[in-house]
Amino acid sequence: MKRTLSALLLLAGAPLHAAVPTPSATQEQTLGNGMKVIVREDHRAPVAVTQVWYKVGSSYEPGGLTGISHVLEHMMFKGTARLAPNEFSRIIADNGGEENAFTGSDYTAYFQTLAADRIEVSFRLEADRMRNLRLDPAEFAKEIEVVKEERRLRTDDQPQSLLYEQFNATAYLAHPYRNPVIGWADDLATLTVDDLKDWYRRWYQPSNATLVVVGDVDPARVFALARRYFGGLPGGQVAPPKRQMEPAQRGERRVELKAPAEVPYLVMGYHGPAATADAADWEPYALEVLAGVLDGGESARLASQLRRGREIAAGAGAGYRGFQRAPGMFLLEGTPAQGHTVEELEQALRGQILTLAQTPVAADELDRVKAQVVAAEVYQRDSVFYQAMRIGLLETIGIGWQVGEDYVRRIRAVTPEQVQQVALRYLGEDKLTVGVLRPQPGVLPKRRPAGIPGGRHDIGN
Repeated sequence: MKRTLSALLLLAGAPLHAAVPTPSATQEQTLGNGMKVIVREDHRAPVAVTQVWYKVGSSYEPGGLTGISHVLEHMMFKGTARLAPNEFSRIIADNGGEENAFTGSDYTAYFQTLAADRIEVSFRLEADRMRNLRLDPAEFAKEIEVVKEERRLRTDDQPQSLLYEQFNATAYLAHPYRNPVIGWADDLATLTVDDLKDWYRRWYQPSNATLVVVGDVDPARVFALARRYFGGLPGGQVAPPKRQMEPAQRGERRVELKAPAEVPYLVMGYHGPAATADAADWEPYALEVLAGVLDGGESARLASQLRRGREIAAGAGAGYRGFQRAPGMFLLEGTPAQGHTVEELEQALRGQILTLAQTPVAADELDRVKAQVVAAEVYQRDSVFYQAMRIGLLETIGIGWQVGEDYVRRIRAVTPEQVQQVALRYLGEDKLTVGVLRPQPGVLPKRRPAGIPGGRHDIGN
């Protein structure tokens, strides 16, 4: 009897007798056409995740073509010379699997989760659409309307999402991180199927892709299948996009959005380093720990001091993402509590940053935060999907998957002095951008739906 994916995942929840995989369980090869293949053994359940990552995303897109990576992601399910539209998804479902795709600033990725003995199905289908995609004008005409509707539902009709879009466009003057992954509405309106054909030919090459397989697999068999299905695909070298850096910010920037909404909302961001950029190698880890000091659970400072203590915030958070292709932002966000203003919340958040810059975090508090960050990382490694995600992301942004294996040690090595140093260096007012949502009378937006009719794919960060 064929086991469905749900049944296999139930098995994955049974008592485990194997340890979380170590770096030694990971192997890699590069095919003759330049495509990298990375395999990690994880024999705790009879499941495997396959992911194909392409080094292209919204930060690769020039003006006038924003959103093209995400639109092409949709079209990758609309047929090849061998397959009818949506037949890819039907075949995966018939084999008891699940599949989808996602687009981010630095990548576009496609994945399938299957019984481990079915990965050949995934390889055959992915290799086919890597070189044989059929970009039919009629299918494009239908799918571009799906993407436009997705933009309307997820951005234009969602005040907080719209604020973040305008915030990014204000925080970045030159770097393409200023553009939304889904694209600007006018660019979507003028996009053509010929634009997609050119984009596909340029970036969807074996040498610009990484195949990641994690699960109950034999690496030798995976490499043999990769050579069989991907190794013979023709393709040339892909020139990376020209480096474009954001000029130094020399003063605070502000943006306000007036829209129908229930409550005001605040987002604050400071330009910070990425693990791939010109920063001391410990700084991204110190910033991640700093984010944990502020927003690492109910005992963290934002929850204990602003939400419960002074009751200024109905909700507040902090976040930082160091693993990306170019320097990004350290973000703070929140909603003021009833009876308080967004200006009061902004000053309270500024005060939290000032305290971190002036006073080192106590050793016991830092130990607690680091333990939480490490625990979250270890917990996520129980997921074969997360393991593949981490490998694919680090390879695609140019760091290499091995960096992820050193993550826990680097977090544990962060000192109170380093947390204070990154606060002083990166969280100054001249590097700050502030975005404020001011609620206006009008028809309130509907709650964002879980899925877009006709659309199946996700937009990454």
